[in-house]
Amino acid sequence: MDSLQDLVVGGLSKASAMPPTLMALGISVLILGMAYTLTSPGRRRIGSASKPQGPEKAPKDDAPTIKPLAGLDWKAVEPTKHRPWKPLYHITMALQADTPSELITVDADYLDRVSLRRQLISRHGDTVHACLPAGVEAVGELHQFLLRDHLPSRFPTMFRLRDQGRRFENLVTGRSFPTAAPEDPEAALRVLGETVEEDMFLLLGEPEGHRAVAFVCCFPSGFDPSTKVGKLLREIHEPVPSYDRIGPSMERFFSKIEVGKNVKRTNWSIQTHTDLFHYDRHDKPASDAPLAAEEIDMNKAHARIELQTLSRLPKSRAVLFSFKTYLYPLRDLKEEGLGPQVADAIEGLKKGNAPDMWRYKGAPQWGEPICRYLRS
Repeated sequence: MDSLQDLVVGGLSKASAMPPTLMALGISVLILGMAYTLTSPGRRRIGSASKPQGPEKAPKDDAPTIKPLAGLDWKAVEPTKHRPWKPLYHITMALQADTPSELITVDADYLDRVSLRRQLISRHGDTVHACLPAGVEAVGELHQFLLRDHLPSRFPTMFRLRDQGRRFENLVTGRSFPTAAPEDPEAALRVLGETVEEDMFLLLGEPEGHRAVAFVCCFPSGFDPSTKVGKLLREIHEPVPSYDRIGPSMERFFSKIEVGKNVKRTNWSIQTHTDLFHYDRHDKPASDAPLAAEEIDMNKAHARIELQTLSRLPKSRAVLFSFKTYLYPLRDLKEEGLGPQVADAIEGLKKGNAPDMWRYKGAPQWGEPICRYLRS
């Protein structure tokens, strides 16, 4: 899914396809609707076996307070089961209040995921990370905050500081880095990309609107993330059906995000493959030609869900849009008894207030055989 673009595209009731025209930018995924809801924080992203212990720790430089997960065994933490499907699709933001402590999540997939991310960064270079001159300060701030303050405080069994706080050590991968950001902002982005699973976009407010100034995105879902940097939100969302109805509200929401007042939402789509890195170009027209059931390997078909977060950095005032990607095999959802519910949600794409989302998400290609399988 185009995370940023999907921020605008759908709330908890949206299904997106993986074709190129489906996604535009992970960042927009959070900002999507005018009718957003801020509720109390939902269930914790880390399993109940790893409850936060110890007092709130106040990081330096006005960074948000972080609750440590003392004694966390990350290998024992099952990936969270997000189940956001609803029978009718409406463009809404569907936001919930989040805590700064939960900006980054880890589970038993951590090592496999960050190892893959390191390979993708090496292989794809500036396709998966870039920084404009305007984003240098924000990238440095984010690098220092995560390596010096957030990760060692939140996950002390996985990350630690040494050399009097000047060096960050990843106890899982064995990699270590200076906590001070390197002069090259893209080097800083590469460090972040191989240290956490979350993909990240940084935006700065301008008189014209909010502009994407830096990103590291190893798990794009059907879009080329490098085409988003330098664009305003409205430009990022040009392919999104009915975006003009929510664009102004989206800009206002970005402007009002406060430091330490994070919000989160989920965004979902269907893909007929197992890839986390699904790179494509939006300038390629999406095909409406339906796939025959025999053309889809249902053992490879997945629901792809992004847990998305919006927050603000205190110094640069940049807005951070981050998202963690989860893949759930459709066969597992069937075994849970959720097959009909997911099928209803897919068909609900064309029944709500943005019926063109059905085509935008590529459902004409796979919708019928997938829904038939889910109900079988």
